[in-house]
Amino acid sequence: MAAAGVAVAWAVHRLVPAVPMLTAAVVLGIAAAHTPGVRARVRGAARPGLTLAGKRLMRVGVVLLGLKLSVGDVLGLGWATVAMVVAVVAATFFGTLWLGRRLGLRGDQPLLIATGYSICGASAIGAVSEVSGSDEEDVATSVALVTLCGTLAIAVLPLLHHPLGLDDAQFGRWVGAGVHDVGQVVATAQTAGPEALTDAVLVKLMRVALLAPLVAAVAVSVRKRRQAAPSGKRPALVPLFVLGFLAMVGVRTTGLVPGGALDLAQHVQELLLAAALFGLGSAVHLPTLVRTGGRVAALGLCSWVVIAGASYGGVLLTT
Repeated sequence: MAAAGVAVAWAVHRLVPAVPMLTAAVVLGIAAAHTPGVRARVRGAARPGLTLAGKRLMRVGVVLLGLKLSVGDVLGLGWATVAMVVAVVAATFFGTLWLGRRLGLRGDQPLLIATGYSICGASAIGAVSEVSGSDEEDVATSVALVTLCGTLAIAVLPLLHHPLGLDDAQFGRWVGAGVHDVGQVVATAQTAGPEALTDAVLVKLMRVALLAPLVAAVAVSVRKRRQAAPSGKRPALVPLFVLGFLAMVGVRTTGLVPGGALDLAQHVQELLLAAALFGLGSAVHLPTLVRTGGRVAALGLCSWVVIAGASYGGVLLTT
């Protein structure tokens, strides 16, 4: 079922290139979970496989994500830009986490939404949920919210390009620092041309590089919370898939991987993440989401304003 969802998401992206395949996969997963005749199978016989896709395939996709980034790419941005990205991520993460708890959102939703907005959307949510042991419904709700806001950014941000007084390169950096998923960054930045797209992807990948230390920090926090329960399962300080991500960054940095292999890895990574996101989307239960919809929507809107405003200010200060 996840494979069928990926195939349809791919077809949607081919027909409407402005819609990233990963975004389509989440939406299709949500639709499958609420379509008469399909939803019973989604919640029954297919549930174990869809859960497997949402967790295991997500890990492999995150590992392959490391092949998009090299140490040279990060250093090439300059220390001022690196500092700006770190500051934007920190402000968005801690601000969203604090507000989500103040709003009384259930379970790990504040942590997961903060992670998705500040780092790299659904991929980051999946990675952090692995070490936090988050409830599948919390993960699905957070993915749905972050995907929705990232999709809206594709339509809204290009309209603000010139009114905000940004040149093409500045617009690209703003998009890279403020939009969640890599595919959504590409779809948004390409509207301003190749220079904007290049800068957007580089800044975005700098945010992706912060995924490893964030996951490690969450793992440390979870281990401390479980110290009082020796029988409880404690996550590794650095999960295996995060080590794999860092290893792939190292491999890419060597420059020894041929371009064809990198392209193939990118396609495989996108297919794996699409399958994972279809699985996560199929776990969304809209009636439950509606019950907390006002608070979730308020958190999403506030977080979106924070990251857009912080990244805009950061771009103006560093360019």
